[in-house]
Amino acid sequence: MQQQTLEQKAVNVIRGLAIDGVEAAGVGHPGMPLGAAPMAYALWTKFLRHNPQSPQWLNRDRFVLSAGHGSMLLYALLYLSGYDLPLEELKRFRQWNSKTPGHPEYGRTPGVETTTGPLGQGFATGVGMAMAERWLAAQYNQPDLTLIDHYTYGIVSDGDLMEGVASEAASLAGTLKLSKLIYLYDDNHISIEGHTDIAFTEDVLKRFDAYGWHTERIRDGNDVDAIAQAIERAQQDPRPSLIAVRTLIGYGSPNRQDTPKAHGEALGPEEAKLTKEFLGLPADKSFYVPDDVLAHFRQAVSNGNEWEADWNRRWSQYQSQHPDLARELHDALNRAVPPNAFNDLPSWDVGTSLATRQASGEVLNHIAARWPNLIGGSADLAPSNNTNIKGGGDFSAANPGGRNLHFGVREHAMGAALNGMLLHGGLRVYGGTFLIFSDYMRPAIRLASLMEQPAIYIFTHDSIGLGEDGPTHQPIEQLAALRAIPGLYVVRPADPNETREAWKLALELTDHPVAMSLTRQKVSSLPSDKAAGLHKGAYVLWENDPQPALVLMASGSEVGLAYKAAEQLGREGIRVRVVSFPCWERFDEQDAAYREQVLPQGTARVAIEAASPMGWDKYVGSHGTVIGLNHFGASAPAEELFRQFGFTPEHVVEEAKRLLRQ
Repeated sequence: MQQQTLEQKAVNVIRGLAIDGVEAAGVGHPGMPLGAAPMAYALWTKFLRHNPQSPQWLNRDRFVLSAGHGSMLLYALLYLSGYDLPLEELKRFRQWNSKTPGHPEYGRTPGVETTTGPLGQGFATGVGMAMAERWLAAQYNQPDLTLIDHYTYGIVSDGDLMEGVASEAASLAGTLKLSKLIYLYDDNHISIEGHTDIAFTEDVLKRFDAYGWHTERIRDGNDVDAIAQAIERAQQDPRPSLIAVRTLIGYGSPNRQDTPKAHGEALGPEEAKLTKEFLGLPADKSFYVPDDVLAHFRQAVSNGNEWEADWNRRWSQYQSQHPDLARELHDALNRAVPPNAFNDLPSWDVGTSLATRQASGEVLNHIAARWPNLIGGSADLAPSNNTNIKGGGDFSAANPGGRNLHFGVREHAMGAALNGMLLHGGLRVYGGTFLIFSDYMRPAIRLASLMEQPAIYIFTHDSIGLGEDGPTHQPIEQLAALRAIPGLYVVRPADPNETREAWKLALELTDHPVAMSLTRQKVSSLPSDKAAGLHKGAYVLWENDPQPALVLMASGSEVGLAYKAAEQLGREGIRVRVVSFPCWERFDEQDAAYREQVLPQGTARVAIEAASPMGWDKYVGSHGTVIGLNHFGASAPAEELFRQFGFTPEHVVEEAKRLLRQ
């Protein structure tokens, strides 16, 4: 084999580490790293501004490996560049408690910007990161002093671009002209089932041209110089960029290259040996990194320290010249609650009739006036979701400092973009749609919870109470499905005052996403002095005896129903308690004494919720029942639907008495 240049050696060392990591685990995805190593090398050594010794430096470029199955590519780059990821961790690829899991996981591995693997998620999350950079730059950069100025780069795959979430996000990014978003497309034409033309024959670049992206095609995936020149051109373009790089999956593997078998299987000892020989790597050595190659990559440490030191000097100057803005940005980066954010929040008198979605809008605007880094929007439903910040302006290409985000009818991209904005840092964000459409964004919600990011979801029209739009829009199973996601707080406030407390809870959290379930129909306000009980998940709203024989528990609009039924039962001499139960997850976190205090042992219990009863058995126990819905709704006025489906005080009383007779 001809003498290799240092660059060629460096590219092949990346490939060798990927081979060895997968071989050590016995399972993994070697094909993508073998093909994509040159583009990754070009990006990481010639363009990416980062500091391996300070992975959270604010003004770093972000890198997203959307094709997360190729995680050994990223782990190799992180180790070689000098992150706190020792070579021993690469040898423990996919093993228990290692820093090198099968797909990149945010928070586990230094330098991993987001959890990826579910295809398309990284693509859309990166769009959110670019949105955050754009907004923060507009908010904080001064004519003579720039603080926020960096790119979001990524490597995306055929599979990423097949997923609908990527299409949603790409359309949004083109509309917003996110010029600092540059993706390299690993165009290898192979998926698990075979050649991509069995299911994917479109002209991808024409599609992205139509989205408003700058596009280029590199025909030789090993041409580092051509890739670098394309990135340079992308940096000068006012649009987001997609650079299609024609690669060969499993490059260098004599019997696997350009075949589906290269995608998700270890090469095996013999094929690994032959591949290393082709790449000019010693076949008898594993995890081989020659000193000159390591020194070449480790220049990232000194470069990163210089870049950050220069930025720190600007930050010191900024703090001196713009102290209020500096303090505001510092607090936002630390997810601190502004000191006056919750001052004088709205409160509603008992009996006030108001939909919780309307109360949410009032509370949001009150807080937003005191919380400059709180921004958000809706999937084209802002007037219904009540998510507009009055006077906040619209975030757009022409107005990058606007606080109202217009995601269009793109729920999934919205969810992923919220994740990207939070991972970037400096913002608290929310997104709204109807509860029924939470299904469209569930994968992004799950990742928010997995990454412990405090996204806020405003899900309105939360039951059959939305009425005439009918069963296509009436959520039944959605609450149960959301409650099944570990770490997600599902909060269904009973009235406007609980809605106020729900906002406080959501914004005080820094490591849990919150899904608010809000009514379209009006509900009556309950005693405001009790509403703070929401923070404990469930609380005693009303009782006629401190030792009840019966507990009626409910969430959301059905709490008012339970209250009316309890009054009727009380008039008949029954010792009854009403428990408002807005958040199961918070209640489960309380100590046993509090849970027993709210739900005493030995009581008969009735749970009421206009949704699937799934999960309520945990709280009603062996001597209880659930009034819920095991079927879809119907098109009719809300009052008629509640009557037809048994959500009336009379039916609750009847069920409670039947239970007490048993």
